[in-house]
Amino acid sequence: MEKYQKQQQFLVSSVSELTNSSSSLFSKTEPVFARFILESGSPELRFGQGNESSNAVVFNVKISQLFKLGPAESLCVSEAAEANKEKSYSRGISIQFRNEEESRAFHCAFEQWKKEVVVQECPLINGAVSTSKSKFDDKIEASSAKMYFHYYGQLLHQQNMLQDFVRTGTYYSAVIENRADFLGRVVVDVGAGSGILSLFAAQAGAKHVYAIEASEMADYARQLIAGNPSLNDRITVIKGKVEDVELPEKADILISEPMGTLLVNERMLESYVIARDRFLVQNGKMFPGVGRIHMAPFSDEYLYMEIANKATFWQQQNYFGVDLTPLHGSAYQGYFSQPVVDAFDSRLLVAPAISHVINFSTVKEEDLYEIDVPLRFLSTVSTRIHGLACWFDVLFNGSTVQRWLTTAPGAPTTHWYQLRCVLPQPLYVMPGQEITGRLHLVAHKAQSYTIYLTLSALVGDMLQTSSVKLDLKEPYYRMSQPQAYSAAPDQHPNQLLQSDMQVPSRDDDGSILMQPPSPNELHSL
Repeated sequence: MEKYQKQQQFLVSSVSELTNSSSSLFSKTEPVFARFILESGSPELRFGQGNESSNAVVFNVKISQLFKLGPAESLCVSEAAEANKEKSYSRGISIQFRNEEESRAFHCAFEQWKKEVVVQECPLINGAVSTSKSKFDDKIEASSAKMYFHYYGQLLHQQNMLQDFVRTGTYYSAVIENRADFLGRVVVDVGAGSGILSLFAAQAGAKHVYAIEASEMADYARQLIAGNPSLNDRITVIKGKVEDVELPEKADILISEPMGTLLVNERMLESYVIARDRFLVQNGKMFPGVGRIHMAPFSDEYLYMEIANKATFWQQQNYFGVDLTPLHGSAYQGYFSQPVVDAFDSRLLVAPAISHVINFSTVKEEDLYEIDVPLRFLSTVSTRIHGLACWFDVLFNGSTVQRWLTTAPGAPTTHWYQLRCVLPQPLYVMPGQEITGRLHLVAHKAQSYTIYLTLSALVGDMLQTSSVKLDLKEPYYRMSQPQAYSAAPDQHPNQLLQSDMQVPSRDDDGSILMQPPSPNELHSL
């Protein structure tokens, strides 16, 4: 159990006994609060004034029921012992809210607190978080989900993301500069984490924000939001998965940070799309609304040799009298099955990049189960190609300002860095030579993807082809390694980043979707 006290508070107009609904239980000179409190493992709903608890009316949430009597009036009853297999109630009170919206928010909170009780009282079996499977549980292994929510339930990992000032600063600018999109609107924060994006939305004037977070970080988010009294009355933290929770109203705008390595790792984009279908009004906005995966072949002899040399251990024929060479081939393939996550110099790219666009407003959840990208590049140099470099960016298409968040090489580094898929067998190319292939991503139940990469190049009459299978779930983090660059000294660092720098990307219907950032914009983001 947490060392701090969980609490959620609502202001109500009046509270009266069911037997005498005309007489309020509390003085009309002071405000009356309804507080959900979890103390010593027992969730309670307390009605009272100020911080005094001596005259508080207390209900055990587990054995209480809430009924709506009218748009702004509800009935709360507490169950007594069963008699003749029929439920009876020991006490009932009438609650009058200030308006219908606050009534809906209170009912939503009541249901979430009851659900939290069920989760706490059911033992976790093989990592499962509930006794009934949701859509999320059907797609994701219980052990992976348990590790995932444990990771994001820790403050040190939230701090790592908050201290990514490119990430956090871009979100802040995108929200605050587009106040017109948030002012007076209902917002849903999908995977709220610490609640920082919910607080940004409230700062921008949101009417109400529902912060949905499935990990234990939801409790820290409540603490953080409660500590910002000028904003906390407009934010409701809901602990649960977007696939399972219910909201009292539709959202005008969704905000989320669903991006993982290579944009799609962790498969949270699917939850973002599910939230869109469940909670967003028609033509509502999504922040961000578009994502792009960028790809280009690269040459990096130093990286290739670094990975290949890792398997030389298995070339020993007399390791304490044992021949290790039978496992050398498997070890070699194993090291190349790890995508490399690091920051590299854009001068390592040997062809202009191509892009795969995902429009979060229209993409179907099922479209993210498999992503198939045909590859075609024209080499700009004579060199050996060692693999495919990838990065991503997302667009906040605000009514006032369009704001990009990019992870491109040459742009300010983020905690996502860039990703490179290294081929076990390099390809040799000449200037102007065509490089073709396929990047195929297949989602798996460990909340990630298997990557199948093939690149081919024709040399004379001989077709060179190199393929590799990688697990995006198990990358090689190489941020501290030295770099060796072999680019020509007059090559501009960003000249190969975008093949479509002057051409707007277009949606399937041919309409202009967005204008990609220029090289100068990449550095300004």
